[in-house]
Amino acid sequence: MTMYFSVLASGSTGNAMYVEYGEHAFLVDCGLSGKQLEALFQKIDRKLNQLSGILVTHEHTDHIKGLGVIARKYKLPIYANEKTWRAMEGAIGVVDSEQKFHFEMETVKSFGALDIESFGVSHDAVEPMFYVFHANGKKLVLMTDTGYVSDRMKGIISNAGAFVFESNHDVRMLQMGRYPWNIKRRILSDVGHISNEDAAIALSEIIGEETKRVYLAHLSQDNNMKELARMSVTQTLASRDIIVGEQFDLYDTDPKIPTPLTAV
Repeated sequence: MTMYFSVLASGSTGNAMYVEYGEHAFLVDCGLSGKQLEALFQKIDRKLNQLSGILVTHEHTDHIKGLGVIARKYKLPIYANEKTWRAMEGAIGVVDSEQKFHFEMETVKSFGALDIESFGVSHDAVEPMFYVFHANGKKLVLMTDTGYVSDRMKGIISNAGAFVFESNHDVRMLQMGRYPWNIKRRILSDVGHISNEDAAIALSEIIGEETKRVYLAHLSQDNNMKELARMSVTQTLASRDIIVGEQFDLYDTDPKIPTPLTAV
């Protein structure tokens, strides 16, 4: 069997990713309206009622906007850690207790032959965590919404076949942009988001022989551009003797257009 994934939407306006392996399929985050998600699923020729569940990374609106609506409509299990459950319950509305499952940080849940590993990140949410999907010897990493990438994180996520990796902002664009200083300070902090250059530096330390695809994710609409992120990451990696297009390829993600369903 093969593990497949699609980054359905990525950015400050809403985030969602689809992962499937055999009979199991998961949505990671649900940061768009129910109507938008249904349209995105149509574009990758998949159906929401076939999901095994929804995995939540943290309680920020761009990750849970449609969570309650979708979970209720399709009677889907929701997996989140205890602190995140408490933080988001008021925002997602009433969910049947039979749909609520705890997935604590730094643990592994197995669904058939698919193992899903959670790990903590540094972000201004109550207990933010992201996921590594392990199946058939392959590894898929999703990691956005972190202010920095620690050695502990690098150890968990290194040498994945595919990375969906935050490249949130260009530092100069952010500093010169229209955001008030307190917002700029938050984004640049250790509990904010990582820049293009910092993403590339981290990637240079975790890309391995198995790595074939890197997707730059959660780009700021105001403080970044796809072309700029790709150029910055490519140049920084090249300065460390890692050449995009040789061992692995670099891809964009989009707030509205899903990436093609792709094998890990």
